[in-house]
Amino acid sequence: LMRLYPSLEISLTSHTDSRGTHNYNQWLSQKRAKSAKKYLINKGVAPYRLHGAIGYGEDQLTNDCFDEEYCTEEEHQQNRRTEITIVKI
Repeated sequence: LMRLYPSLEISLTSHTDSRGTHNYNQWLSQKRAKSAKKYLINKGVAPYRLHGAIGYGEDQLTNDCFDEEYCTEEEHQQNRRTEITIVKI
């Protein structure tokens, strides 16, 4: 889409599941967001088209897989994601 729409600008937010410590998950999600941004830049996307790469750790879970809750691996996997938000088109 970035090639198809050269005026498209996005932001990236990355997330983790609730396993691990809060600090580790925050660090990991930030690393994921920066990695996604670097990937897009390496594929030719101009950096000014990327309005940030923010890691939220385990702060925005998509389901009820909080620390002490039993969840399947698939449920945990739903929380490990990078979301793309269109900022400008």
